[in-house]
Amino acid sequence: MFTQKDLYQIESKNIQIDSLKQQIKYFKNGFPYISLHNPATIENKGIYKLNKEEISELNNIFEKDISNNNIIKFVPASGAASRMFRSLFSFIEEYDCSQKAYNNYISDKSFNSVYSFIYRIKDFAFYEDLEKKMFENGIDIKNCIEKNDFNTIINFLLTDKGLNYSSLPKGLLKFHKYSNYARTAFEEHFVEAANYSKNKNNRASIHFTLSTEHIEKFKKLINDVIDKYETNYNTKFDISFSVQKTSTDTIAVDMNNEPFREKDGSLLFRPGGHGALLQNLNDLGGDIIFIKNIDNIVPDRLKHETYIYKKALAAYLSILSDKTHLYLKILEKKEASDELITEISTFASDKLNIFSDSFIGLNKDERMNFLFSKLNRPIRVCGMVKNEGEPGGGPFWVKSKNNEISLQIVESSQINLSEPSQKEIFSKSTHFNPVDLVCGVKDYKGNKFNLLNYTDPDTGFISVKSKDGKDLKALELPGLWNGAMANWITIFVEVPVITFNPVKTINDLLRSEHQ
Repeated sequence: MFTQKDLYQIESKNIQIDSLKQQIKYFKNGFPYISLHNPATIENKGIYKLNKEEISELNNIFEKDISNNNIIKFVPASGAASRMFRSLFSFIEEYDCSQKAYNNYISDKSFNSVYSFIYRIKDFAFYEDLEKKMFENGIDIKNCIEKNDFNTIINFLLTDKGLNYSSLPKGLLKFHKYSNYARTAFEEHFVEAANYSKNKNNRASIHFTLSTEHIEKFKKLINDVIDKYETNYNTKFDISFSVQKTSTDTIAVDMNNEPFREKDGSLLFRPGGHGALLQNLNDLGGDIIFIKNIDNIVPDRLKHETYIYKKALAAYLSILSDKTHLYLKILEKKEASDELITEISTFASDKLNIFSDSFIGLNKDERMNFLFSKLNRPIRVCGMVKNEGEPGGGPFWVKSKNNEISLQIVESSQINLSEPSQKEIFSKSTHFNPVDLVCGVKDYKGNKFNLLNYTDPDTGFISVKSKDGKDLKALELPGLWNGAMANWITIFVEVPVITFNPVKTINDLLRSEHQ
């Protein structure tokens, strides 16, 4: 299957040949569907709802104790923002700037979003930059609007003749406008970090994942603005970044499941999706790690609720971790009484969602071994918002191959929706995964877990793409908060919808939450 030249190419990317062979098997056989047992809801105790007193108490605990920990804010920020501008690209492909084309356009309902974009363009945080760049090229943006010359405006926004926004990562786009300045998404995360991931020494650590081509622009932004944020927020920022490792790239195959080859005969590899970032996460230290996507940020006027719940989730994680680690130390000594074993198993089921039908039939030593193996794992507390129709993953009770029930974040593509019972369970889901995680990645001895040991490799994705006019199959690794964390201890907690305001399209920035 692989030539000597192929093997050199594979070795240069630090990819194991056995891993590639397994990927080929997945292409041929597919990934097994997840077996849904139930939607995770507040009613069936799959999602915990904090009351006002608990939120207040957890925030007090956070302020008093959690800041003594090494806290890291982890922000996946790789990739260009080109998908945000899909409607604008479609417009300039289909319409020129003539009056006839414009008349055709305004009768085409599919382009209403472009009309909104143009006639509210002054509401975008990047408007002044765009106006200045066009002026420098002898073009008045106001005249373009009056003449319905949408193409010129869009080209100056998206291409290298202007702001080149389609080639930048979301983190470098100006998201929010304030009285006399604007902030990029990166800068909004600096502000968040200063408010909920700062330790007692007023240091805040943030780690971004970047694409190689964006590193220099990212560094320039840091150099330009960091002094201002450190002064304004009395915070010393420890900002680091990493790129997705080439060793996590996955091989592409043709429609016959044979390795897809470039025109020069070399193998085609593709990035392994956000699940590949588990390697980046695994390289971090930290006692507590917050995970939040780059585009899920709001202006200062709406941040307070986010801060409250971030602190509450972190304190809740800390309480559960401390008790789990205490029980692990007891179990390690093999001296637990029957009463204590019952106490630990009740805690495991009621607080950590760990169940096993076989547990009752085990002898004392077997029960202690079982509890030790289940408790000695990374822990994640995941915020969940009420489902208001957003696409993406949700919280479910899932049945494993050995019939154990656990909480998982599941994407619709992992479910066999042609199976009526599975479709019914999926339809009854009440909540949505906004990627709002707080992670405990150290064991009861203070050693960092190797997170690669707690994945479910059978939870990847296969999709059909194209290259040079030819169809191909692409494989994504188990998602970072899906299969990559399948064997973590998982707790779901409801958080307010206001804490979830992603920017998936350019016009999302026109929503009131981003103004």
